[in-house]
Amino acid sequence: MEKTIRWGIIGVGDVCERKSGPAFQKVNGSELIAVMRRNGDKAMDFAKRHGVPKWYDDGQTLIDDPDINAIYIATPPDTHAYYTKLAAEAGKPVYVEKPMARTHAECLEMIAICHQHQVPLFVAYYRRALPNFLKIKELLENGAIGQVRFVDIKLFKPLHQDWQGNPMDETNWRLTPGISGGGHFYDLASHQLDFLDYVFGPIVKARGLSVNQAGAYAAEDLVTGHFRFANGVIGQGMWCFTTGVTSRMERTRIVGDDGDISFSYFGDPTVTLRRDGHPDEVFTFAYPPHIQQPLIQSIVAALQGAGTCPSMGVSGARTNWVMEKLVYGG
Repeated sequence: MEKTIRWGIIGVGDVCERKSGPAFQKVNGSELIAVMRRNGDKAMDFAKRHGVPKWYDDGQTLIDDPDINAIYIATPPDTHAYYTKLAAEAGKPVYVEKPMARTHAECLEMIAICHQHQVPLFVAYYRRALPNFLKIKELLENGAIGQVRFVDIKLFKPLHQDWQGNPMDETNWRLTPGISGGGHFYDLASHQLDFLDYVFGPIVKARGLSVNQAGAYAAEDLVTGHFRFANGVIGQGMWCFTTGVTSRMERTRIVGDDGDISFSYFGDPTVTLRRDGHPDEVFTFAYPPHIQQPLIQSIVAALQGAGTCPSMGVSGARTNWVMEKLVYGG
């Protein structure tokens, strides 16, 4: 077991600036040794601003650095499988951004290569380690709303609003299925479906419809679907990224036979519990400054043999399987 986990990051873009990058330097037993970006000047800029000693413009060179013993892949999904293979062949554990890959088949390839080389594979579904989501899990496990009946997800976003990059910008890789796997659905709904997998177990059946109504970009802009968990809970969702501003909504509701829990995945960290015959309870939380830090702490602990991580390649692959069923019917 490694005493200190010495990280190298491949693809230091926007996500690494605050959500993840600084956390590798703040978690006990963790160090950030090097960063890589194809544009070497940008890699150097990140390194200098964040106090990282090394920077590269080539992923293989970073992976081969003997001072590095774990790799974080923060590139768009189209290169996740490629860099995972290189890292696994070098015998270095992998932490990969979400969605895990463009396709379920790529996810299975990543799992297989890591298994072959006996290296762990972690996925950045960090909501599995955040306090507000752990509270939801606790409430469900304690039977706070009785027997769970169904889950309802609603996510509506306006088209003409700069909430995650200009949708008309051809450089917005999230809207190019060949790079991302799908559109905003793949980027956002993956978090929602993954957390539900964490609290209810695997989804065993899913079907959906997807369309491109606005024609503003190549990917689907509306997805609707139904799914069933192995434990019998039923789920439904509607994801639309072309509504008017006044119609925007983001709320998930878990309904049981004795109440319900409602919460948001993005922004608002409060959790509301409503129970028959009781006043509403609102639980308030604050997100950590670097939102991936709790999950990264669990990864470091797992690599040191002192704990486990709740988000692994096997569970990450299941989320890709569900998304394919809902969007592509694959």
